[in-house]
Amino acid sequence: MFTQLNPPMPVTVTDRGKGLAFAVIDYGPEHNLIWVTAIDATGEIWCAPNPKVRMQNNWTQGRMIPPSPEDPPFAVSAQSIR
Repeated sequence: MFTQLNPPMPVTVTDRGKGLAFAVIDYGPEHNLIWVTAIDATGEIWCAPNPKVRMQNNWTQGRMIPPSPEDPPFAVSAQSIR
């Protein structure tokens, strides 16, 4: 099944970059969804499998950029104690 997305969704495709997904292809229960995405930087159209696609951050929807794994969630520095 081919489904056109209206409106397109801003996504990030791993190893390709940010873009707009404008369609989804569903081959059935034994397959990943395929996101048809126009990449912003290059204009290329990529068909990316579901595990390679992530929604872009959106502050108003509560989707924030995940913290770096090296950053502790509640770091306390010597300056913040003074």
